[in-house]
Amino acid sequence: MNSDTSSPLYQRQQRALWLLRAAGILPIVTVDSIAQARAMAEALLRGGLRSIELTLRTPIALAAMAALKREFPELIVGAGTVLTRDQIAAAEQAGVDFLVTPGVSAGMLLPLAECPLPVVPGAATPSELLSLIEHGFCIAKLFPAAAIGGIAMLKALHGPLPALMLCPTGGINETDAAGYLAQPNVACIGGSWMVPRAWLQAGEWEKVSASAARARAMIDAARALAS
Repeated sequence: MNSDTSSPLYQRQQRALWLLRAAGILPIVTVDSIAQARAMAEALLRGGLRSIELTLRTPIALAAMAALKREFPELIVGAGTVLTRDQIAAAEQAGVDFLVTPGVSAGMLLPLAECPLPVVPGAATPSELLSLIEHGFCIAKLFPAAAIGGIAMLKALHGPLPALMLCPTGGINETDAAGYLAQPNVACIGGSWMVPRAWLQAGEWEKVSASAARARAMIDAARALAS
């Protein structure tokens, strides 16, 4: 592991860790229009969530990220599903606060390590996590969390990799989120249960706000227990 606390990557990783801890629960959003992105952001903010991961899964995603950063300065916006060097550059140009990947190919390790933005790289196995650690990363997205063992996987990883902090994502829902938040190696959890595309497409913003408020309460309860 890169132990040079003055290195740029170390500093960016500490920023990534701070951003995830501040979020607690990170809504993972896919939007179909800028108007939808605006309404979604307003609904989440009303519910008390101030951070999102907006996925690069639709043609409008980059423009939506840029619009949200201009119009909602209090909102922390991460670019999700980052797969290529070009997407790194495009997300940076859109003004996002951090990047998230579902995994890391050999060809993406160096670009992510050198990216000027905080990065949360994805991994699914101990070997992949060890590779990230060797390249100087100390925070990772564990994906797809539920499919690869969920809380049992997190507990198993904590013993051999106690310094690695994780953002489990994939298959987590409102009923089991608190259990994930209680794990000592979890900085944040990612989920889309408070922003399902069916709600966004139907304009059911009250449901989004109510679900976000319940998530906010869950975060606050977990922090109270940890203090």
